[in-house]
Amino acid sequence: MSNPDLLEELRGRELRGGGWSFFGSRQVSLEATSLASLCLLAERPSGALRLGKLLSDLQLADGGWPSFIGDRESSWTTALAVCALNSVNDPSNARKRGESWLLRTKGREGHWLWRWKFKTADRNVQFDPDKYGWPWTSGSASWVIPTAFSIIAIKQFTACNRSEASEKRIHLGVEMLLDRACVGGGWNSGNSVVYGVPLRPHIEATAIALLALQDERRSEVIQRSLAWLDKEAPGVVSVSSLAWCILTLFVYQESIEPLKNKLATIMGDGRDIRNNATLATALLALKCGEMIHPFVVLR
Repeated sequence: MSNPDLLEELRGRELRGGGWSFFGSRQVSLEATSLASLCLLAERPSGALRLGKLLSDLQLADGGWPSFIGDRESSWTTALAVCALNSVNDPSNARKRGESWLLRTKGREGHWLWRWKFKTADRNVQFDPDKYGWPWTSGSASWVIPTAFSIIAIKQFTACNRSEASEKRIHLGVEMLLDRACVGGGWNSGNSVVYGVPLRPHIEATAIALLALQDERRSEVIQRSLAWLDKEAPGVVSVSSLAWCILTLFVYQESIEPLKNKLATIMGDGRDIRNNATLATALLALKCGEMIHPFVVLR
């Protein structure tokens, strides 16, 4: 099935009231909706106003977005929603309110009491609690993937006019990612060492963390992590993981055509990929080099 046919498959799964669910339910998923919107906007930029209205309508009073419509608490998906609005340079106030939520939100290490706890009482994990990022949901600790997407969203939104507050928050998030890198390169979901045992890196966490660091100085940590991902990518068989490898390696100017061919073969006609977020991510990967990269950071 060609890219246009796969796009039609994705478009056909849109819910009647707008947005996409994960697996065919009636509950809108902000992750699936943001990723699917990025796919469709690449083909039809005229849908920008519709996307802006949809996401504005789904935004919560505090400026963030929930993981699923019906939830009352903002979550990490706020970063994805801001990225989607960044892609069309949305003129509404939604992006600013979303960025404001991201600037206010931090992992619980950001509270002095938790920093003291991690420095003195809880030494089962080894990281610098002074370097914190973003949580999956408010009140939890910092994790790699929500931190990476939040950094990308803020970097994109403030590319032409970065405030001191956004610069400081980006720097802190970047420092957190570098501090949490695994011993041999790459990233696990959160910490690199637990109970004295070095953890193995994960494909998607590594790929997404590297996306957030694409415009940073090529430190040894970044170089090791990129080399690890480049080596592991040809053996990846998961559609989602392979797609994120492609999206990341492209911005680092690594060869991706063999990986794109492999992804297209694994996907087939796309109908067996029931997770709409996975289908959308794969479509974005297959379009690499043919569209503006949705997570590129320009300065």
